[in-house]
Amino acid sequence: MGRPAFDRSTLSRALYSSDASLYRVVPEAVFVPGDLAELDAAVDDSLQRQLPVTMRGAGTSCAGNAVGPGLVIDTRRLNLIESLDPISGMAVVQPGVVQAELTAAGQRQGLRFGPDPSTASRCTVGGMIGNNACGPRALGYGRTSDVVAGLEVITGDGERLLLEPGADLRAHPSPTLRALHELVLANLGVIRTEFGRFSRQVSGYSLEHLLPERGFDVARFLVGSEGTLAVVRRATVRLSPEPGHTALVVLGFASLAEAADAMPEVLRYRPRACEGLDARIVEPALRGGAGPALELPPGRGWLFVELAADDPDAVAADARELAGLNSALGAVVARDAREAARWWRLRADAAGYAGVALAEPAHPGWEDAAVPPAQLGGYLRGFEQLLTRHGLHGLPYGHFGEGCVHCRIDFPIGHRGGTAAYRRFVEEAADLVAAHGGSMSGEHGDGRARSELLPRMYSPPARALFAAVKQLFDPDNLLNPGVLVDPAPLDGSLRLASVRQPMSRAVADVHRCSGVGRCVASGAADAMCPSYQVTRREQDSTRGRARVLQELANGSLITSPRSPEVAAALDLCLACKACATECPTGVDLARDKARVLDRAYAGRLRPLTHYTLGWLPRWTRMITSVPGFAALANTALRTPALRRALLRLAGVDSRRRVPSLRRGALSQVTAVSPAGGAATAGNDLGRVAVWADSFTRDFSGYQLAATFRVLSTAGYRPELVGGYACCGLTWITTGQLDAAAHRIRQALDVLSPLVDSGIPIVGLEPSCLAVWRDEASELVDDPRVLRVANGLHTLAELLGRTPGWQPPDLAGRTIVAQPHCHHAAVLGWSADAALLRGTGAEIVTVTGCCGLAGNFGVERGHYDVSVAVAGLHLLPAVEAAPADAIVLADGFSCRTQLADLAGRRAVTLAELLDG
Repeated sequence: MGRPAFDRSTLSRALYSSDASLYRVVPEAVFVPGDLAELDAAVDDSLQRQLPVTMRGAGTSCAGNAVGPGLVIDTRRLNLIESLDPISGMAVVQPGVVQAELTAAGQRQGLRFGPDPSTASRCTVGGMIGNNACGPRALGYGRTSDVVAGLEVITGDGERLLLEPGADLRAHPSPTLRALHELVLANLGVIRTEFGRFSRQVSGYSLEHLLPERGFDVARFLVGSEGTLAVVRRATVRLSPEPGHTALVVLGFASLAEAADAMPEVLRYRPRACEGLDARIVEPALRGGAGPALELPPGRGWLFVELAADDPDAVAADARELAGLNSALGAVVARDAREAARWWRLRADAAGYAGVALAEPAHPGWEDAAVPPAQLGGYLRGFEQLLTRHGLHGLPYGHFGEGCVHCRIDFPIGHRGGTAAYRRFVEEAADLVAAHGGSMSGEHGDGRARSELLPRMYSPPARALFAAVKQLFDPDNLLNPGVLVDPAPLDGSLRLASVRQPMSRAVADVHRCSGVGRCVASGAADAMCPSYQVTRREQDSTRGRARVLQELANGSLITSPRSPEVAAALDLCLACKACATECPTGVDLARDKARVLDRAYAGRLRPLTHYTLGWLPRWTRMITSVPGFAALANTALRTPALRRALLRLAGVDSRRRVPSLRRGALSQVTAVSPAGGAATAGNDLGRVAVWADSFTRDFSGYQLAATFRVLSTAGYRPELVGGYACCGLTWITTGQLDAAAHRIRQALDVLSPLVDSGIPIVGLEPSCLAVWRDEASELVDDPRVLRVANGLHTLAELLGRTPGWQPPDLAGRTIVAQPHCHHAAVLGWSADAALLRGTGAEIVTVTGCCGLAGNFGVERGHYDVSVAVAGLHLLPAVEAAPADAIVLADGFSCRTQLADLAGRRAVTLAELLDG
């Protein structure tokens, strides 16, 4: 094999300049090996060149463990589960295997991979080994170091070490291991007194595993060394059997600190998990719709305690006894899995709220300190006092069964004096943790955030041991330099500190991305991010795009919005807005993309499709307003040679079929026959205006006529909105924001008088309705925007509150419903879901994007990705449905994609209800 080709492009260096921490370190190069041989070659080549190496899994490290100045190696393609023995529970895996995928493989054998961090859907086993990941159920299953039985690694001087399960390594021929053994024997007193004092002592090197009484277990010792001692090639891990029965007990206390005080009593029941939650995050989560119909026991702090065993009677007895805990104000016991899942959903939503609920952005940096559980109550009281003294805010929660506290804090990093304020706080917080016998890190590792603080926890002899171990394994300090030994300053390389202040709204918005990586989850369960689910390239993830835009804001690596790096990152963004709701930090790349395009082409010639597709409502209105032109255009677009030429001129992929333009006046479409059930004097619910957006107005279809008939039957007097009202959607998606604002103002003149007269307006195209509830208020500073947004409704929203109205009975039918992405992300699908349930039909709701996404899927260069996105969710759902299934899609793009790729005519909700 020749020398590996490292990627030194500006784009890749930007993508890998940050992880999920506060830090920005631009690497010299990036490498994504496709197999272990390529990994070996990359490591050997780097060590030979004296190029530092930083290993990276999913890039979700919160402490700056996965950024470095040399070569960053992304291991996610090294994702083979090489073997899994259901009898011994042992699995041999490559470092890029995702936790959730390993757990899924084990579950088929009644096993699971025990440690389960919140990033389980994307974090890799290699990354978990790096920082000794835990998660809520580590209390029952152990930390990563408790389940690693063997490792294959490469040390910092290129030595290969095979650390086989159960092998006696004390007589190993490796000079590194012999020297390590001698070092341990010479320092037994330090190791026995300072290391392994409690389960979440993750900070520093876990030297306790090397003690003679623990069998000189080098594999377990390397877990948590954060890639500073060796590169992991393979791991042998131990999976655990799932218990037969579980019960969840929710205990209420007067405060979170008092809940923590109860830990010694609670731990007597040997729970599998014990999570602490504060009212300050639980109550807003409940108001936001989490945990429907859940009634918490009284209190301001709660413990979620999960008991597990194979004996159902024993689990039930322990749950009853624990529920009667004297120090608790009350308890709820969830005995079945469905009820328990609702409570765990509340826990997950509340934890997510903790990171975004403060008035100012909340950051990691002091997010996972741990103390012995018996010390937890005192630590929490001191921690709250510390926050108050520093004028900071945070909402703590965490794995209380092991004394680990998570908290994101509104550090003023980026503001004047903010970096110094950050340092002062974390130094005092470190002293507080040390005073309670705790660890700077309880599961995320020390990284760049906490390595400098280790002297506040460990004695000089202990730190001298760290340095000696580092010298043995990595004598030239090439493996993840700046971490643990000879640490980088904790306030150096802070990403926000390098951004020009004060930040504009646009810059602040792209920095909402914290890098936690839900957008790079394995599989395709969510809508976010469609193009990443197809390409699996970091640049096509929400996080990757945000990182590039952050580098643009920084201005040192990427200097122009017209740079090829920005173009490459934004090219496959469908502007679907799934990230706006599914990203835990609320990153909205559709909005960010529009802003960047607007800035990039201000006063400049734009790409062709910005004029053809971006101005589409202008062209279709011109054509349909001239008698005979629509018929002429339809004929031209049905003539193959002419169609191909016209599409090529417009920048449209010639494989696309173009929907037919409307012929005839709208008044012909909207006439309601008296036999259709027009409102009568006895059932007159009044006027309702129907807004025909540009797509509904100018393209042929049956939706508008059906809407009039449905509304009339329901008792309304429908009327078409007079005048032309365009929301500017296509101008927004192509970054022509001033032009979009102009059209919104024009539309306000048409729609506002109706709303002000108390007439409800029904909109038909979800993406156009979504503009009013999202972008319009940002683009136009006019009080009428909010009034119009509140006065516009989907058909389902209006019918759902119509007295006496009932949907038709469709029992026995199957409806495959494709919510438009903007409908799901901005408008919300709940009203439609409730209405469809009322039909009695079997409802199959597609969770992902159709792939057309407005102009995206028709633009030349996007066709293949558009088709592949449709193949993730929509097309499989349609193909799996019965032959007589009804396919429902209110979005014009969705219906167009279905007709083009599946040959299916999807109906709108109005057509479904009209029968």
